[in-house]
Amino acid sequence: MDVSSRKIAFLCEKDSIYTDIVEINGSGEVAQKQPLGSLISIGAFVELGALVDSWEADEETVGIASSGMLILIVSGVIITIVKVIKNKKSASDGEILISETDYPCHSLAPENYTCSACIQLHDTCAWCEDFEFNEKTQFSRCDSLQNLLDNGCPENKIVNPQTTIRNVEDEPLRDGDEENEDIQIKPQVVNIEIRPKSRVRFFVTFRQAHDYPVDLYYLMDLSYSMKDDKLKLEQLGGLLSERMRQITKNFRLGFGSFIDKKVMPFVDPRPEKQKSPCAEGCAETYGYKHMMTLTTNTDKFSNEVNRAVISGNLDAPEGGFDALIQAIACNNTIGWRERSRKMIVFSTDAGFHFAGDGRLAGIVTPNDGECHLDREGYYTKSTEQDYPSIALLHKKIKESKINMIFAVTQNNRILYDQLRHALPDISSSVGVLANDSSNIVTLIEEEYEKIAEKIIMVDNANASMGLKLSYRSKCLTGTELIDTNVCEGIKVGGQVAFEVTLEATHCVAQRDFIIKVGPSGLDDALILNVKVLCDCDCEKNVVINAPECGGRGNLICGVCQCVYPYVGIHCECDSHGESAVALEAKCRKDNNSLICSGRGICRCGICDCFPRANPNEIVSGPYCECDNFNCPRHDRLLCGGHGKCACGTCECEPGWTGRACECPISTDSCLSKNGKICNDHGTCNCGKCICEDGYSGPHCDICPTCQTPCAEHKHCVMCQQWGTGIYNESRCDECPFKVIPVKELPVLNLTAEDRTWGECQFVDPSDDCTFYFLYYDDGRGNLTVWVKEDKDCPAPLPVLVIVLIVIAGIVLLGLLLLCLWKLLTVIYDRREYAKFEQDRLNARWDTNENPIYKQATTTFKNPVYDFRVNVQANSNPFPNEVWK
Repeated sequence: MDVSSRKIAFLCEKDSIYTDIVEINGSGEVAQKQPLGSLISIGAFVELGALVDSWEADEETVGIASSGMLILIVSGVIITIVKVIKNKKSASDGEILISETDYPCHSLAPENYTCSACIQLHDTCAWCEDFEFNEKTQFSRCDSLQNLLDNGCPENKIVNPQTTIRNVEDEPLRDGDEENEDIQIKPQVVNIEIRPKSRVRFFVTFRQAHDYPVDLYYLMDLSYSMKDDKLKLEQLGGLLSERMRQITKNFRLGFGSFIDKKVMPFVDPRPEKQKSPCAEGCAETYGYKHMMTLTTNTDKFSNEVNRAVISGNLDAPEGGFDALIQAIACNNTIGWRERSRKMIVFSTDAGFHFAGDGRLAGIVTPNDGECHLDREGYYTKSTEQDYPSIALLHKKIKESKINMIFAVTQNNRILYDQLRHALPDISSSVGVLANDSSNIVTLIEEEYEKIAEKIIMVDNANASMGLKLSYRSKCLTGTELIDTNVCEGIKVGGQVAFEVTLEATHCVAQRDFIIKVGPSGLDDALILNVKVLCDCDCEKNVVINAPECGGRGNLICGVCQCVYPYVGIHCECDSHGESAVALEAKCRKDNNSLICSGRGICRCGICDCFPRANPNEIVSGPYCECDNFNCPRHDRLLCGGHGKCACGTCECEPGWTGRACECPISTDSCLSKNGKICNDHGTCNCGKCICEDGYSGPHCDICPTCQTPCAEHKHCVMCQQWGTGIYNESRCDECPFKVIPVKELPVLNLTAEDRTWGECQFVDPSDDCTFYFLYYDDGRGNLTVWVKEDKDCPAPLPVLVIVLIVIAGIVLLGLLLLCLWKLLTVIYDRREYAKFEQDRLNARWDTNENPIYKQATTTFKNPVYDFRVNVQANSNPFPNEVWK
């Protein structure tokens, strides 16, 4: 076996290599599979990650492994590790955009329950063609891939077409030469297989080639008002050719002229005006005349312009649209090249007629957009067909990739700007002519550069195909991709990339399409061979009168398509004129519910409920909506252990109630020790006390914030026994008991924990005496209160003694303060006297040291004294001193 003559792949995942050798044929499919044995050891590859990004194998090996696997390609001595990424090919081939993964594929309508309808529903939907899939389950055959696997469909029975994108021709960009044509767009051909609702994304690169061929056809209005323009064009023809050859050496030039239709009311009907419509004499009126085929002999251009004759018409608008259609449609006559930048210079000083204007002359036949030139180049249908519409003009320009330059006078600039905007996705511009067209060369040169430097990416996709293309680009100066199909400023040699997204919106009758994507006004285009995957391969394998269908229908993709009047999974039901959908509806509780509630199979309009693994669990009901195991539970017991489950509802035993039979009807569990239900401070609900605010405990007998019985009975005891407290006489009469005065409080044989009694003591604010009482509640509403007749009052205070003590204390405090002041004064005086004595002893000094003696003279120094002055002239022997 010659290893170098074919491609061999080892599938490896993580740290192991599969023990099979796979040979890939020319179409990228597995051609042969042989045992590998111990041919290669995975340990030989230390750094697999370092080789993952390399790619030296053919593109046809892409896709032979599943997501996340590594493919080891062996071709001769070349070994390459390739990582295959889910939903994404090599970067040059583009990528498949991942859609939402939670789409409800199972919502496929039952009246259109087929494989093709499933895969058209969403690009994440898959179909299970296994006939036995619905024998014991009611899962939908149309669901996501993972759900189908989870629901038991074998992997080899799942129909799930995959969107793919592959570059077929991807030649590098280059300039043309004598042997090879230039390539301005990359890639050139791409094959795409796409699911409905799926999207693919790829990049298209465009580069302006040097010396790209240019075909320029000069279409001139030769009505009488353009007489001086014709003379100037004749003079400037050579200069025009010279300027254009500076832009591209591959340049050709052609010439044609137009006037208007030779019928009333566009021309004068008088015979003499028919022959010579101008006052000075001129040629007969004509619609359009082709005068010079595109040629490199540009000297011929001036001659043909010179030979052209002026004519005239009555109204201001001209028949230029007739001339445009003929110049575009008559491809062979004009001489347009297949690969060139085709340009038409439309020169006029007037407006234009369009569709509908011909009716003024009785011409009602619409313009057919076809070529109608005779041997002399005249338009033969000028008086038979109406003027073209703007829509027809746009269609023909776009189909033929024509670039338009409207060279018009200033007074028509606005009109032709509006026409340019009415021609979307067309490379066109409007330039202003001088009165005699003296600027025509500069105008054409400038407008050509505007058109050539503006790249408009267009395509021939439309809604009728079910395909949609969108564009994004950074152009030349951007840093982020923006939504646009137009980039400007692309000079010769400049390069720009567009991100293109293709979406299949829906399926139509046609499956295969050829989409052309390229710059407007150029023949260069990327060819997209698009195949929309709207059908399942299993639909081609139809089993006629299949045994699985009882011989009453055809088996297609695992589903029986029954002959009338039979329906059902096995065509076992005689519908008696009813549709399968109608019978199926009888197995639904309502329109929003599942068939047989998802727990049975609909057989001829009757639900057959699935059995449970536990024989004690039973599914029942006309729609399998009932069971005996899906009822509320309490303490983990079905119906709390006090009832039975019937169709989702608990039927409770006597003495029990509640949703889960968790509530006893009796209130015995709510009785407190005093025999009251919830201590009269709550309600008994479901055998438990629900206490009032402030109360708690199993029987609502705990109230941390409530008054104690002692505090509650205090005011009644005070008002009844001593007539004190906050209660008045009427309020005192409302007290629930009558006190029993006693000398000593009785002793009750009750425990301290018993809350039915208590001994209380309080201080009466009226006399500051302490009083005592004892209460007892027998639990039957009888309250007994004993009160001690005598209070414990404190002895009266000796007020006089207290006053005298206070006065004595104040006097004593004053005496102490006086003594302290006297002591401090004596100490201070003694310190001052001692200091004086010390100063007196130290004051023995001489007269010269007397600190208060001041000398009688003051000495000053003269800063400007000159020692050269004769000292004898001064009476003062000390010239620097002044005596006072």
